[in-house]
Amino acid sequence: MPKALLLENLHPHAHEILLAAGFEVDARTGALDESELIEALDGVEVLGIRSKTQVTAAALASARDLRVVGAYCIGTNQIDLGSAARGGVAVFNAPFSNTRSVVEIALADIIALTRRLTVLDKKMHAGIWDKSANGAHEVRGRTLGIVGYGNIGTQLSVLAENLGMSVVFFDTAEKLALGNARKMSSLDELLEVADIVTLHVDGRAGNAGMFGAKQIAAMRDGAIFLNLSRGFVVDYDALGEAITAGRIAGAAVDVFPTEPKRKGDPFESQLRNLDNVILTPHTGGSTEEAQQSIGEFVSTKVRDFLATGSTTLSVNLPNIALERPDGLHRLAYLHQNVPGVLANVNQTLAAFGLNIESQMLATRGEVGYVVTDVADDVHSGVLAELDGRPESIRLRLVV
Repeated sequence: MPKALLLENLHPHAHEILLAAGFEVDARTGALDESELIEALDGVEVLGIRSKTQVTAAALASARDLRVVGAYCIGTNQIDLGSAARGGVAVFNAPFSNTRSVVEIALADIIALTRRLTVLDKKMHAGIWDKSANGAHEVRGRTLGIVGYGNIGTQLSVLAENLGMSVVFFDTAEKLALGNARKMSSLDELLEVADIVTLHVDGRAGNAGMFGAKQIAAMRDGAIFLNLSRGFVVDYDALGEAITAGRIAGAAVDVFPTEPKRKGDPFESQLRNLDNVILTPHTGGSTEEAQQSIGEFVSTKVRDFLATGSTTLSVNLPNIALERPDGLHRLAYLHQNVPGVLANVNQTLAAFGLNIESQMLATRGEVGYVVTDVADDVHSGVLAELDGRPESIRLRLVV
């Protein structure tokens, strides 16, 4: 049986789909470091992870049997996508499945911080009755500044307006404003007007440290700050100082530069024990509904790639989807993106008397992908000829 290794406590639905497809599934609760991962990947065709496990070039190079990595989350910056592509390993993620869950926790954080519910809750648990309106506000009429206007940012924008908020946003890419939201020409312009600033940027390296002491100082006095995106984009020392000084009224943080690998591990942060600060353990997208949806989406993509060669929505390989008629044999050929590959494939097939029923070629960066269907059995000489070519990365016969 082909083997699948699923790490970081993935939803049972993810396991069930792969088990039904004939995989032997090894499911583990925690993340693995590089040396542990290299050892665990021996004989594994499918790797499933979330955000903690780093799939490095060294891990990919050692995993000779690995064909596909499923990132059961939005981001893929924990995976060396270039090395995976050059090694013929497809990577799939779930870019939309937990959007609603992240949006809802952002709204919950905004309301809780604006009403100072965290402070009141702590006092009540300490036996102190402190009935007061001081520092508590409605969100209606306040200005929400969204940094990163992608899937999450746009949905948050719409729901925030439904609560009566004014919305401004900044994104480095050109984005269409939804509803009455207004695009700001710069991050500084957004910080000048926003009562609440929330980050929803991706994990690209260029975003590291994008929100530092300068940006925190540029926020309005009494503003509220949220980071539900990536831990490495914010200077948390500067944020903690601003909260302690009372210049920033509160913060909600779900992601951190260094996070524990396993549930129950100790957690340290300079933001612990500060008033009106909500800390959550990277659970912005962790609802049962979202995790089930992610498990189904990614496992289905992984299963279909191995069963049919479909790379639709792969984040690192050329995207190809061909219907799979009954009775045909499919050659799925990943190769270096150099001229003449398609001609070589077709000449080889013709030399062995194989007639092409359907065929598609796509390229992406350094990699090309040819999917070819033939009616007759594929002679082993065809596989040896194509696999032995200098531009060959990985060849599969899907029968």
